[in-house]
Amino acid sequence: MVDRFGEQMKVTRDMGIDLHMRGPDRAVAIAFDPAVQALRPMLGALGNAPVSLIVATGEPRPGQDGEFAVQVHAQLRSGLSQYAVFQGGGSIAGGHAGGMIAMLQASKSLREGSVTFCLAGGVDTYLQTETLVWLDENEQLHSEGNIYGFCPGEAAGFCLMTTLRTARKYAIPPRLQLIGIEGAHEEKRIRTETVVLGEGLGAAFRNLFEKAVTDPVDRIICDMNGERYRANEYGFATIRNPGRFRDAADFETPADCWGDVGAASGPLFVSLVAEAEARNYQTGPLSLIWTSSENGVRAAALLGGRRKAA
Repeated sequence: MVDRFGEQMKVTRDMGIDLHMRGPDRAVAIAFDPAVQALRPMLGALGNAPVSLIVATGEPRPGQDGEFAVQVHAQLRSGLSQYAVFQGGGSIAGGHAGGMIAMLQASKSLREGSVTFCLAGGVDTYLQTETLVWLDENEQLHSEGNIYGFCPGEAAGFCLMTTLRTARKYAIPPRLQLIGIEGAHEEKRIRTETVVLGEGLGAAFRNLFEKAVTDPVDRIICDMNGERYRANEYGFATIRNPGRFRDAADFETPADCWGDVGAASGPLFVSLVAEAEARNYQTGPLSLIWTSSENGVRAAALLGGRRKAA
């Protein structure tokens, strides 16, 4: 496809998925293997311990209607039923923050004791003709003529979540500790006639820091994707939370390599921290991940290494 400047659209796609597969079927195909990988620590070890499946997708948009998330959840749950017994859960059409909101809901359910295990994550794909045309019309598609756009991508990420007590009961070594996770809402959203001042993201940070540890953050991973709005938002959010970061300017933006992966962002950031811990190259004990949806939802989480979870 070509954009409004007559250039080939720049996208990042999952090369293992049939290019002609569309809609919920494509999202489920992308999500299936990552979901199975996340379930692997409990396979064959827990008998019929039920798992709650919470899946986030992109927000409703051209090429992805309001029933998309529900359909993805139903198809994915059906396919995964050969590996685990599922009970409860649901779907979220939450956009970039969706995967982390799924983790937030899972965390609440685990604290309340209503579930034993949660498989929480997100899957997103922009590779629908209607979606790409819409992004181009909104001047959000990255190109030589629009350097402040982003490269649409597709991916999935999932986290198997439980309490430390349950992990010990079933002899499952924890990879990370979710020290805290918070959500907030931004009124001055992208693509509106307002000036963002980082109030929503700043509130998510503040609520997170007030309830969690006081040590400064060592590592920051976020879903900034090249759009100026997101950089401005983060800058103001850090100013609203002074003294909380070892270096607020030292942050990682995986979209540089992956493209924008939408609702999968947060859970995939968790995997980056988990791998750094497992391979002993983590920069410090405390990591902050955050995501920002076009609908105004903001999410932030603090992650600690295995030494904190042991």
